[in-house]
Amino acid sequence: MATPNYNYEKRQRELAKKKKKEEKLKERETRKHSPEPALDSPNEVPPEGTPTAQ
Repeated sequence: MATPNYNYEKRQRELAKKKKKEEKLKERETRKHSPEPALDSPNEVPPEGTPTAQ
């Protein structure tokens, strides 16, 4: 029976964390630089002063 390679498993976890962190940072940057915030759900209230469609 083969022995588990803990160093490989740890490295894979670290790479997954790094990738997720980079994706979050990229998402934040796109939201920061977007001209208008997008409302994800219809239940969200738009910011004050924003005209609503009736």
